[in-house]
Amino acid sequence: MKIRSIIIGLVGFICALNINAQKIFTPDNLPKVHLQDRTKYVCNPSGVLSQAATDSIDAMFYRLEQQTGIETVIAAVPSIGEADAFDFCHELLNSWGVGKKGKDNGLVVLLVVDQRVIQFYTGYGLEGVLPDAICKRIQVKDMIPYLKENRWDEGMLAGMSKVVSRLDGSMENEEQSDDDMSLFIFLALTFGIPGILMFFAWYADRQQRKCPSCGEYKLVQDSTKLLYKSRSAKTYEVTYVCKNCGHKVRRKRTSYNSIDSGGSGPIIMGGSRGSFGGGSFGGSFGGGMGGGGGAGSHF
Repeated sequence: MKIRSIIIGLVGFICALNINAQKIFTPDNLPKVHLQDRTKYVCNPSGVLSQAATDSIDAMFYRLEQQTGIETVIAAVPSIGEADAFDFCHELLNSWGVGKKGKDNGLVVLLVVDQRVIQFYTGYGLEGVLPDAICKRIQVKDMIPYLKENRWDEGMLAGMSKVVSRLDGSMENEEQSDDDMSLFIFLALTFGIPGILMFFAWYADRQQRKCPSCGEYKLVQDSTKLLYKSRSAKTYEVTYVCKNCGHKVRRKRTSYNSIDSGGSGPIIMGGSRGSFGGGSFGGSFGGGMGGGGGAGSHF
């Protein structure tokens, strides 16, 4: 009995060591796979995803960048410690500069196993085509049924396929139109008043993508030009191009700068939590900024 107790104790001690030794990832120590190989977008340092799933997702986002210029980081990690998933994604996108400078068309997707959370975070230039409500819908409808069962490959493949079809314009307009009311009902029943507000925010964003020439919902941001600036604000002219007919639309947007002594950077009107200056991923990414858009879901 004494030997058995010792063995059980040793096994427990080894298991505890393994748990404590689990690496906690940060934006600083997450492997920069895209820096070594520009066809790679998935950071999978602990093997949460299989190699086959990683290769498939890499191929999706490589095609997406070739077609649209959208830059992406997909991270699947066992732990980020006590960090908040939104804050992790915000720091990662801005410190790595994911997205093209001036277009801010970067996307970060983070899967954290121990927190059981999936988080999307978008640059300001993607908030029209991938608004918060659609991010939430993809997570709830296409990913969480798999993630709840620890089927990481299936959940990520299903979700990233929907994200890519949304961003490259291949998603059928009929599907978008027919699902408007079902999305409204789903959000209203699930989240009450916040869900209704999410729906109207999504609907307003969707209308912004409607081309006045052909009527398709395929306006994408093409370029940004600074018109004028003051101590407290900057005004930009943003040009959008219809991917269906090529029609161009120009709109003005204003960002307001914090002017107190501890200023936290420009707050972009229309972003969920503001937008902060981007960095550069060793020259690998284009210096994009995050607009605070996206969504997170626990499972």
